[in-house]
Amino acid sequence: MNQKYTYLLSCCLLLAGVAFAGNPDRQGEAGANQLLINPWARSAGLHSLNTSYVSGAEAMYLNVAGLSRIKKTQINLSHARYIADINMNALAFGQRIGSGGGAFGISLVSMDLGEFLSTTENIPGGTGATFSPSYFNMGLSYSHLFANKVSVGVTFKFVNESISNVGARAMALDAGVQYVTGENDNFKFGISLRNVGSKMRFVGEGLSKPAANPGPTFEYPITYYERSAAYELPSQLNIGFSRDFLFGKTSRLSVLGNFTSNAFSRDQVGGGLEFALGQNFALRGAYKTELGVAVGSTEATLDNGISAGFSASVPFKKGSDSRLTLEYSYRSTRIFQGIHGIGLRLDL
Repeated sequence: MNQKYTYLLSCCLLLAGVAFAGNPDRQGEAGANQLLINPWARSAGLHSLNTSYVSGAEAMYLNVAGLSRIKKTQINLSHARYIADINMNALAFGQRIGSGGGAFGISLVSMDLGEFLSTTENIPGGTGATFSPSYFNMGLSYSHLFANKVSVGVTFKFVNESISNVGARAMALDAGVQYVTGENDNFKFGISLRNVGSKMRFVGEGLSKPAANPGPTFEYPITYYERSAAYELPSQLNIGFSRDFLFGKTSRLSVLGNFTSNAFSRDQVGGGLEFALGQNFALRGAYKTELGVAVGSTEATLDNGISAGFSASVPFKKGSDSRLTLEYSYRSTRIFQGIHGIGLRLDL
């Protein structure tokens, strides 16, 4: 059995090495960066550093291997108040399949950027009409747990960016593994590879332009279609570990660390703490920094600094595994007064 675990971990590391053997000069060339924004309040409170032990339906964002660690059925709803009045909404559903350790999940994430004034070359001040960009991602996931020690998972993701007459779409793949060891299963290790997929390119009627075509004898109208440049998805590798310190029968303090390798931006490293009082309450905080850039620099990405959050959970009845959990997170930002997230989790 140990040979099987070693083989699974080796395959994941090999896959990660192949995927990130590219040229670092390509940094800054990717699009669809909404795929790197965590909409889930629980893991956002740890700055998405809990690759090693994230579990449940929200694991489909960070490390899908954690999906199989749900008990039966889980439904997650989350809302994040991003910068400049941008809103993110997410829904996830996870379901254990039989008694063999497998779990299936589906996740839906959308971003609301608000309304924009429609302008043209002839009417730069605005036509009076408005439009709303649509950012939408859907993922189908499967995860399997082996003897409560190793879990693996994969997500197939559909990515969409569009307005009424122009759109770009892509298919992407996420994969992950988690390994649990120690006398009380208190040491955890995780690897996840995210957003590996096809290129995106904007197409549609919005890229057409009517113009006069000069002919040999007379001119006639013709429509020209402009071709947009293709761009990559923001691929990412996460490697994380954690250690649980147990107090009594129900309380724990988890110390965690994580390294993030971004294919199209600087790498990030961070650490955090999470204290859980049984299943009823949890308090968490973390700090993440970007390598190769000064703290507070305008060259750094927004997703750095301090984060914090909490969870409060109540059972439907005493002794029941069915619970309703309220979650909140805050991520500091250099501008725009931080990112707030709130979520509800239903365990059945």
